[in-house]
Amino acid sequence: MRLTSIVVGSTSGFILLSLIVLLAYCQLARAATNQENSQWGPKSLATSKANTSSLLPSDLCRYFSISEVRAATNNFHDSLIIGVGGFGNVYKGHIENGSIPVAIKRLKQGSQQGLKEFETEIEMLSQLRHHHLVSLIGYCNDDNEMILVYEFMARGTFREHLYDSENQPLSWNQRLQICLGAARGLHYLHTGAKQAIIHRDVKSTNILIDENWMAKISDFGLSKMGPGGISRSNINISTLVKGSIGYMDPEYYTLQILTDKSDVFSFGVVLLEGLCGRPPILRAVDGERQNLVDWFQRHVHENAIYETVDPFIRESIMPECLKAYTEIALKCVAKNGNERPSMGDVMLCLEYLTETVNKAEKTKLGGTLNEDIIVEEGSLFDG
Repeated sequence: MRLTSIVVGSTSGFILLSLIVLLAYCQLARAATNQENSQWGPKSLATSKANTSSLLPSDLCRYFSISEVRAATNNFHDSLIIGVGGFGNVYKGHIENGSIPVAIKRLKQGSQQGLKEFETEIEMLSQLRHHHLVSLIGYCNDDNEMILVYEFMARGTFREHLYDSENQPLSWNQRLQICLGAARGLHYLHTGAKQAIIHRDVKSTNILIDENWMAKISDFGLSKMGPGGISRSNINISTLVKGSIGYMDPEYYTLQILTDKSDVFSFGVVLLEGLCGRPPILRAVDGERQNLVDWFQRHVHENAIYETVDPFIRESIMPECLKAYTEIALKCVAKNGNERPSMGDVMLCLEYLTETVNKAEKTKLGGTLNEDIIVEEGSLFDG
């Protein structure tokens, strides 16, 4: 009897000890799993140093040490600055023993907003590859630095070729090609990626041009990814309003509801910049600020579209082409998001216009702009 009690007691003790060991093992395994999963989250990007280089797949995004970045930019020499923004400076650098030019964005230290955008850009661009999206080569998160390394876009921003610049103004055909390339990039974001992505900061300075005049969308710091499983034609995200003055969807600004049509509105402003050669916010003679969209819509209403066209391209646009382009732009900047076309529709219309212009140039066709051009909104998209 005593032996039986000892055996039973020993067995119970062993079972209890086993349960304790098993529970502890499960907790450790769960903690390890959570730590492994969290390395892909935003917090680890901001805090990890020792394992930073393994945060992203090596075949998609490369990790640079701060010493490599300093060597690539001659220790961030001012002569290599090619862009300046609220985020910080952009430098032209060279990697692989000086054989490959790159653009290096150095975010300002201590900026919490910059930190979030830094993380978002890495997470977004490491998963995206498209001819009309700027490629992220790698990043650096070392020595309190937040640095992004991109492919180098030799011809700068779209805006730098439209106004407030010493660059030779672009031809009408070049402007169409650039707008079409940007539309293709945005269409891919909305429909081609695993989850729909809303850029949220579409503007002429975020459309970059490479040495072959190919346009690519850049700067994904404010981008939002649509919820998984949601219909791509019904993306609807409640979020704090962020964007750029002059480009922001008024419906998004008012209701704080972000949709893919918010990008369409911003792109419509870019279309107007390309046509008019003017910034999104105009300064009137009396010093008052004037919105480019309102200014353009007023001229359309007054049947004076030709007055809005950039003088450098005014004589090269066929009236039919101007009419169609105006219709696209007006549809994009409609106040009601439901009345705006999708980026796919915009892309198809721009493809049609580009083909028309190419054919006209080959056959030396042309036209003279005048005040008799009347836009019937909806005809191009209805057809």
